[in-house]
This record gives sequence, structure tokens and C-alpha cells, in this order.
Amino acid sequence: MNRLFAEVFDEADTYAAAPPDECWAARWLANPDHVALVAEREGGMVGALAAYVLPKFEQARSEIYIYDLAVRESARRQGIATALIEQLRGIAREVGAWTIFVQADTVPEDEPARSLYRKLASEEITALHFDIAP
Repeated sequence: MNRLFAEVFDEADTYAAAPPDECWAARWLANPDHVALVAEREGGMVGALAAYVLPKFEQARSEIYIYDLAVRESARRQGIATALIEQLRGIAREVGAWTIFVQADTVPEDEPARSLYRKLASEEITALHFDIAP
């Protein structure tokens, strides 16, 4: 998944420079609040989705945050991203999540992603994203 995200997002420093070891990856995958979905074609990965189940404190419910979703350029506009989100919707129902949310960049090259999310979403909320250093 990291190699695919590095390629599609053109972010090798983020996704490929320091990949986690097998122990870290196994722990991440074993966590029931982590979701990793892949789409394969002819034995190769063409799409991937990473998400987090976020148990809430204000009510006994969860929501799911799509952290990363990518499809190789050669496989776009073939329903792969929609299929990955549909798989996630099934998981959301299984864990009792009340919503799935995703952030989208406002740069022009991300308009196809925003169009997909608009097609699937029940509402669009404009928000600002702030990174706060630890």
C-alpha cells in the first residue's frame, strides 16, 4: 500500500522513505480500529484505502475516517475507488459507525477525488485542516 500511495500521491518521502518493519505492520493490521483495503487486477495492486475507526466519547458510536485512498492512473474511472468505499461502507455497518468522512485537498488536480466524494456523500462540509507539531 505504501508503495502505491508513494507513486500515486508523488510522496516518496512520506510513504517510501522509512517503511515500517513487519512487526509494526502486523500490529497495525491486527488493530480492529484500522482498515486496509486493496483492489487488485491481474495480480497487481491498482488501488488502496487506509481508514481508521474512531470510537466516540459523546455517544456509544463510532465514525470512520478515510485517511488515504488512491488508484493508479491507468485504472482510474473504472469504479475502483467507489468499490473500495462500498467495501468500507459494509465495514462501517458492521462496527456500527454512524458516518464515514474524508478530507479532500482544494488544489485543481484533486477535483476528480472531490467529484467522487460529492457523488457518494450525503453532505459536503467546508473545514480547515491544521497540522500541530507534537
